[in-house]
Amino acid sequence: MILEACVNSALSALEAQKGGADRVELCENMADGGCTPSAGAIEFARKHLDIGLFVMIRPRGADFLYNNEEMKIMKEDVAMAKELGADGVVFGILKPDGSIDSERMGQLAELARPMGITCHRAFDMTRDPFEALDDLIRLGIDRILTSGQSDSALLGAPLIRELIRKAEGRIILMPGHGIKENNLEQAIRETGAGEFHLYLTKNRPSEMKFHREGVKMGKPELSEYDSVIVDAEKIRNAKAIMREFGIRNAR
Repeated sequence: MILEACVNSALSALEAQKGGADRVELCENMADGGCTPSAGAIEFARKHLDIGLFVMIRPRGADFLYNNEEMKIMKEDVAMAKELGADGVVFGILKPDGSIDSERMGQLAELARPMGITCHRAFDMTRDPFEALDDLIRLGIDRILTSGQSDSALLGAPLIRELIRKAEGRIILMPGHGIKENNLEQAIRETGAGEFHLYLTKNRPSEMKFHREGVKMGKPELSEYDSVIVDAEKIRNAKAIMREFGIRNAR
């Protein structure tokens, strides 16, 4: 089984590799669900990673309906990721009616090849998951990251299992969102998937000695003096759970 670690920075990517992840999805701005990382972050990660590096292509948070200017940005970002040596890119584009925008997805896919392509959780916001599945298969997309159109992949496990059955090996369904060490084995059993997307982190206190109180740089509920980084030990534990599950089921 494959463990893809969602990572919020190039340094988190190194921690994921240290923990034994098979691949990372490099993002920034996790408060909005993940956006495109900087060129510097991609370049640094590529230089220091021996595992797969997929790059999020998402110019902003909120919905997945993009105008012409945003499409130009996404095309430039795909080209940048390709030039910097990424193994794959992650994107999703919808029409106003909630269906997959096959024309625009196809344009990005053509630019991206021969890199791998994952459709991210824009899939979970589509009007009909089986229609979207067929559209993505026709486009030749390699993988769908999904919570089964639910608030967590465990809640969406029945749909994920049905999507895997319908896909018949033509595309990979990768459960993600809400999967942690304590429920990973349950997610494996209930979805029947072979790849999983996990965001396993810890807080890292700032080394700043001086704290300026009463000034916020971002969202009011977030501390200016703590940061979030991927936890290598949690990744290691999750990978061990996968291995043990595989061993038990091979007997």
